[in-house]
Amino acid sequence: MATEERSEGLAFHPMDQFIVKPLFGGDHVAWYTPTNATLWMAVTVLAVIALFVLGTRGRAIVPSRIQSIAEMAYGFIHKMVEDVAGKDALKFFPYIFTVFCFIVFSNFLGILPKAFTPTSHIAVTAILAIAVFLTVTIVGFVKNGAGFLGLFWVSSAPLALRPVLALIEVISYFVRPVSHSIRLAGNMMAGHAVIKVFAAFAPLVLISGVGLAVTPLSILAITAMFGLEILVAFIQAYVFTILTCVYLKDALHPHH
Repeated sequence: MATEERSEGLAFHPMDQFIVKPLFGGDHVAWYTPTNATLWMAVTVLAVIALFVLGTRGRAIVPSRIQSIAEMAYGFIHKMVEDVAGKDALKFFPYIFTVFCFIVFSNFLGILPKAFTPTSHIAVTAILAIAVFLTVTIVGFVKNGAGFLGLFWVSSAPLALRPVLALIEVISYFVRPVSHSIRLAGNMMAGHAVIKVFAAFAPLVLISGVGLAVTPLSILAITAMFGLEILVAFIQAYVFTILTCVYLKDALHPHH
């Protein structure tokens, strides 16, 4: 009996935290079912709104902490768009800034205990990536017409190689939303899963003598992973956003 209890105590499933569950019970999830994913996406949107409503309400010359955060976020992304994609890309700044805020808040809120991270699901990141892909492609054709196809024609290469390079460029272009979405979802999922694995070893001190050595090490590992996840949460939002700016630059200036 004791052996069974110990085996049950050591059982853990690090991927269970990514299961999408209905909020009001049941097992069936339809497109209209409120789930833990939709709840935390709603929380993310409300947190973004709260930051900028509270941060801009006072508009003090000497800013408060929340106003400083809002202004720094605004200025950081504004400069990124201008530096990477050019001044003519600033008309798309509201869209890019919204994407950044949603991802970074979703990543940070997902670090909270018992929280759910929507950006750990490929279904969420794929929608974000496809939206960027379609926006960039439509903008490219609207602004440049057939000249947008010049993005795939490497005029500086030898003539014999240009068709081969054009095929490679077309394939790499359509792979963009895949890599764009998998990079974000994979990094967020991996970090959370590793934390869950380390957390499973923390209660060993209550089960066996080995836990006297393993438990402190697991707690240190969890602490280190939380610090790393905070860094990853911001970096992945930054990478997604700056790649969006790079793709937008290609759409606005396909011959550069």
